[in-house]
Amino acid sequence: MKKYLFLFLIISQVFGQNKQITIDDIWNGTFRPDYLYGLQAMPQSDKYTKIDINRSNKSFELNIYDYATQQKTATAFSTENYPFVGYFEYEFSPDEKKIIIGSKITPIYRHSRKGIYYVYDREQKKLTRIDDEAIQEPAFNPQADKIAFVKNNNLFIKFLSSNKTLQITFDGKKNHIINGIPDWVYEEEFGYSKAYRWSKDGTKLAYVRFDETDVPQFSMIRYDEELYPKVETFKYPKAGEKNSKVSLHYYDLTTRQTHSIDLGNYEYIPRIYWTYQNYLIALTLNRHQNHLKLYLHSPQARKTAVLLEKKDPKYIDLEATDNLTFLKNGNFIWSNESSGYNHFYLYDMHGKLKRQITSGNWEVTDFYGYDFKSKKIYYQSTETGSINRAVYSIDINGKNKKLLTLPSGTSDAEFSARFKYFINTYSSSKVPYTFTVNEASTGKVIKTLIDNKALSEKLKAYDLPQKIFVNFKAADGTDLNGYIIEPKTKQDKMPVLIYQYSGPNVQTVRNRWNNSNDYFHFLLAQEGYMVISVDPHGTGGRGAKFKKSTYKQLGKLELEDITAVAKDWGSNSFIDKNRIGIWGWSFGGYMSSNAILKKGDVFKMAIAVAPVTNWRFYDTVYTERYMQTPQENPEGYDNNSPLFYTRGLKGNFLLIHGSADDNVHLQNSMRLAKKLQENDQAFDEMIYTDKNHGIYGGKTRYHLYKKMLRYIKRNL
Repeated sequence: MKKYLFLFLIISQVFGQNKQITIDDIWNGTFRPDYLYGLQAMPQSDKYTKIDINRSNKSFELNIYDYATQQKTATAFSTENYPFVGYFEYEFSPDEKKIIIGSKITPIYRHSRKGIYYVYDREQKKLTRIDDEAIQEPAFNPQADKIAFVKNNNLFIKFLSSNKTLQITFDGKKNHIINGIPDWVYEEEFGYSKAYRWSKDGTKLAYVRFDETDVPQFSMIRYDEELYPKVETFKYPKAGEKNSKVSLHYYDLTTRQTHSIDLGNYEYIPRIYWTYQNYLIALTLNRHQNHLKLYLHSPQARKTAVLLEKKDPKYIDLEATDNLTFLKNGNFIWSNESSGYNHFYLYDMHGKLKRQITSGNWEVTDFYGYDFKSKKIYYQSTETGSINRAVYSIDINGKNKKLLTLPSGTSDAEFSARFKYFINTYSSSKVPYTFTVNEASTGKVIKTLIDNKALSEKLKAYDLPQKIFVNFKAADGTDLNGYIIEPKTKQDKMPVLIYQYSGPNVQTVRNRWNNSNDYFHFLLAQEGYMVISVDPHGTGGRGAKFKKSTYKQLGKLELEDITAVAKDWGSNSFIDKNRIGIWGWSFGGYMSSNAILKKGDVFKMAIAVAPVTNWRFYDTVYTERYMQTPQENPEGYDNNSPLFYTRGLKGNFLLIHGSADDNVHLQNSMRLAKKLQENDQAFDEMIYTDKNHGIYGGKTRYHLYKKMLRYIKRNL
């Protein structure tokens, strides 16, 4: 058998086929697709912009393209004239006459960053620095004559006509008071980095103030290259601990006064908006995140009222309600899970439901906007299957729904300002990223921008295994989405590696193009391993009941499902049931740890990268949404914590973490390592110095995946 395989490989190599994937291939760009980076629709016209490299003079250009013709119509900005700017990020003013240019951007956390920002006047061809220091989150007002920004935790307003700056808050202080930008947990879990909004008439600036004085501090050591390591300290509210005290205010530029708004009893203010009538809208949540209120404040009357409220017996998923859009008549479109699936609803200006716009046993997954002229909503959904994403339009009255892209695979759209065109990003498990210009009214493809055919041709030499989508059975018999990657040459008694994430509202089983993990799994398949993935109870795309089934017991049903799949798959004659492994990152690392410690009779090997090991160590917003507090639900926290099952380790366990992980702290792995050591358990551990939750930079990922490959080959 071995001689036959060896001969087969020699013949294949002669004909240039069946090349073997290497770790180098995965991380040196061999499989990197062409991609349309930095695309933004212009605020008013049917044009879009992107940053191009002018190789003749080694400058970066911000170029404007026409959606219909795909011809470059103008260069809006070039570093040829301003070489000190270097690579930049940008934002156009609403009238398209000015641009905020950001350079020397330094990340703070996952979304937040600070940098040197300029405003470029396209008519005067003049570049002006906004402030002498590094600032955060500059933004034009709707009239484009002012820019708000944050510096040293305080809000400022730059008057472009006079080039003067007005400071409007004065109490900002690191680790105490923040004005206009969120604290760590809001940024991470509510997913935004700017906590202020201009009114439509540009006369008022609403902002959220964070008082994090009483939030417990977390400290990390950064080793860097210095003789003495430094301690980095920031406010991090772990489950059950104190959050920032948040309050809503607005500054009136006409009166030069600041006003505070009373929102009653609440824990969080995750969103603020302004309507076309210049009413201020605030969304609040209680600490359990199962009671949402939508407030309307009238600056003219100085009155605040509850416009609408929602309650849920478990929790309200903010991501599902994050499509609030006000119309010019005061009505508003909002999505929620009232029907059991995320759908659009139309409400009047008083918060009364007028109609449900979309319906069915499928989920709205993205909102692209509302066209006031055609009265159409453009959105993405799972209507063609929970592993797919397609783009649709529908009239606001719920009629004339139209599929605008291919039904199978994953489509994502960037619409022009007037909703005449969109650029569609399409891929599937078999088709690499394809970028096309489409008509918004029909979905008709006007032009293909990138098709990645060269990558498809290159991959033919590797004869990659296919990702086969299947349904697995959960512990209770429910169908679960999954996929299988089989070795091209099947053998008797093949080992199996299960890859999963398993966290709330996340899917690893999606019909889209390969990422680096997929190529890693293809490599393993070429080494004779079968790789499978499964989305257990609690994961996304399948409605509220399925997603919220893990409430107050994260890890329990998920492990039951994954174990049931492992046992069922291991019963096949071609599988070696004694060689089943599992790996995952973050929540997936948490599940891998639980699997090897609680189900050692099923799993021989596990790799846990940056795992949570007890939800008591994680932040308030994420953890309490699904678990309530540790004081209220101690069994839910501890019964599914790897820390309490270290005596059950039977197989091989590799624990990996970055020492500067500000998200899932190294504390998680250190506490688990300590418990394993106390119980005299043999395990392996790898710490990546000064690396965060993503564990990347330099050759870090290369080293990480090479380490995992060696471990799998040696222990599975």
